[in-house]
Amino acid sequence: MSPTPPARRLRLHLPRRMFAQVLLMQVAIAAGVAVLATGLFLAPLSDQLDDQAMRRALSIAQTTAAQPQIAEDLTDTPATAGGPVQREAERIRTATKAEYIVVMDRRGVRWSHPTPSEIGRLVSTDPGQALAGHDVMQIDSGTLGRTARGKVPLRDGDGKIVGAVSVGIAYDSVRARLLHAIPGLFAYAGGALAVGALAAWLISRRVQRQTRDLAFSDISALLAEREAMLHGIREGVVALDRAGRIRLLNDEARRLLGIGDEAVGRSLDEALGEGRTADVLAGRVTGTDLLTVRGQRVLVANRMPTDDGGAVATLRDRTELEQLGRELDSTRGLIDALRAQDHEHANRMHTVLGLLELEMYDDAVEFVGEVVGDHRATAEQVAEKIQDPLLAALLVGKATVAAERGVALSLADRTGLPDRLIDPRGLVTIVGNLVDNALDATGGTPHARVEVELQAEGRTATLRVRDTGPGIPEEQRELIFTEGWSTKQRPAHRERGIGLPLVRRLAERQGGSATVGEAAGGGAEFTVVLPEALAEEDLEPALTMPSDPHAHTVAEEESR
Repeated sequence: MSPTPPARRLRLHLPRRMFAQVLLMQVAIAAGVAVLATGLFLAPLSDQLDDQAMRRALSIAQTTAAQPQIAEDLTDTPATAGGPVQREAERIRTATKAEYIVVMDRRGVRWSHPTPSEIGRLVSTDPGQALAGHDVMQIDSGTLGRTARGKVPLRDGDGKIVGAVSVGIAYDSVRARLLHAIPGLFAYAGGALAVGALAAWLISRRVQRQTRDLAFSDISALLAEREAMLHGIREGVVALDRAGRIRLLNDEARRLLGIGDEAVGRSLDEALGEGRTADVLAGRVTGTDLLTVRGQRVLVANRMPTDDGGAVATLRDRTELEQLGRELDSTRGLIDALRAQDHEHANRMHTVLGLLELEMYDDAVEFVGEVVGDHRATAEQVAEKIQDPLLAALLVGKATVAAERGVALSLADRTGLPDRLIDPRGLVTIVGNLVDNALDATGGTPHARVEVELQAEGRTATLRVRDTGPGIPEEQRELIFTEGWSTKQRPAHRERGIGLPLVRRLAERQGGSATVGEAAGGGAEFTVVLPEALAEEDLEPALTMPSDPHAHTVAEEESR
């Protein structure tokens, strides 16, 4: 025998779409408010109608009791169906459309009544309070049914209570007024509900368009996926509102920009400070894959506007790639120098071989001596004026490359730099960038010449690099120090526009400056002033300050 299947529970399934759920909830709220408002209106309405009926009855009773003739007739005539009290009471009842007007004496005997047979009998309710001189309002039942009543004392000309007047308003008329008001009230409530339902539908349609008809579960899943994606990707993401304030930062963006959650809600200039990074993220600099330097990092930024007037910017860290590119440039420069030396060495060997074959031994010896002497003289000249070995080796290598390109690279007569550099690698980066730029500017021109001048005064080092190239137009002399700006063709392995901004950044980091002007004989003259480049004379350079870590990650860069 199979077991009895479990009974199915009745479940109410809400619609999945946010549009339908919002509409259903708003209509339910509107209906609930309409029902509640109707109930709150009907609850006091019945009491108000009762109070109005009792006050009307009391007002008629007071008007009747104010007639002095009624009090006189009550004391002077008998209680009969055709008596003057009955006639006057019926006249007033007919005029006021009251249910009854009963005039009684102090014993409670009726002198008037809509039913003549009741005249002369005792009233059905206690008239004690009215006969005691008090006005009475109440809802009560009597011989004519349930009525709203008003009772007042009846006084003679001397103010003595001789009886009482009781007036009743049929309670059915009060109920009829209440029932008559209900359809109109429901009509108003229904109209309000219809307007509320229409407003709910319009709002729900707007929600449907803005949420693209997604369900709450879909939105929840999208939010969870967004959080996982934003905090999991290796690109920095910065979301901005239409006013340019930061409204979202993922973990990578915080790391790359060096800011925290306190930046949320602030403008880019406030959070990052004025500079190219803030300009790129704010859209004041347009383009794709825009380069910017933030701290020790080289960043590539892209910005995409959003439909609400804001924007989303992505950041990629290109520091390692730039480092590899610069190392490749250094390797290529070394290869060029070795190739130039090899080419020059081969020519010299052929010359020596020819002299030997011609048995011109003295000339061969003299030629070899001159070649060795020239090379040694160049190295000795650099080493004599530049006592830092790293910087001297750089200039000797650059001289060989310059000779291969047909450019004369020389040191100015006033050059003199002691071996007290605090950050020799930083100065190597600055000199390498400026010399490479000068070689590129003068290469292929007649009588090409590049002159390097390095001077030391106290702890300040001043570098000047002059060339005989075309020079820098005055309107571009500040622009060339902007990240990403370059007049050269971009190489395949990396971006242009980093070298000169790096030169200025390294100079400013030491409290110095980097400027460009026009050389005396034409061309460009770059001047870099480093106020804290040299250690005190009695201190060893290695014990004063560690080398700039940024200089380890960037080398020479061609940029103009």
